Amino acid sequence: MGGAGPVRTVRPAVRAILDHLEPAAAVVVNRLSDVLAHTAGYRRLMTPTGLLDDPSTANLALFVFGDARARAFYPDWDHIADQQVAALKQGPFRRDPATAALADELEILAGAEFTRRVATVPSLPAANGTTRVVHAEAGPLRLRYETLDLPADDDQRLFIHLPADESTTAALDELAGRHRGELRAIPG
Repeated sequence: MGGAGPVRTVRPAVRAILDHLEPAAAVVVNRLSDVLAHTAGYRRLMTPTGLLDDPSTANLALFVFGDARARAFYPDWDHIADQQVAALKQGPFRRDPATAALADELEILAGAEFTRRVATVPSLPAANGTTRVVHAEAGPLRLRYETLDLPADDDQRLFIHLPADESTTAALDELAGRHRGELRAIPG
């Protein structure tokens, strides 16, 4: 970790895991929240937000703090913003040149929305929980998520989003053009 640049390559085995997670929405990010790989389910979920328009610059933290569509997509935007800051603060944070540069960019982009969180949010994001989103086509969705840390050499995290209720299951099945029941709700 330290001063080394963020890992941007995803191992073939991790890509194979993503393939096996279809039709679930799953994404691999590095310590800067750069989107490195994702399932088609994640693409269907995020396409209306514009996050994935340019794969070379897709970054969850920049999206949350810098794109007005994020506030419409995440009804609980404050919580999502807190989680993004907690994830960035994990590890060396400002001692890491790449993370420090991103933090500087976020300070300019979001001002107090970001700096207040840096000062107050603990550096331990939730490993699991429920996220509410409002999808432009599918409407309101509730997603249970699990975060899996990949080995230290990868310095990456895998987020898996599964439907939290039957209405979300039906909406995601319809969005994917799949037969009802290929995804199952994970009540929480």
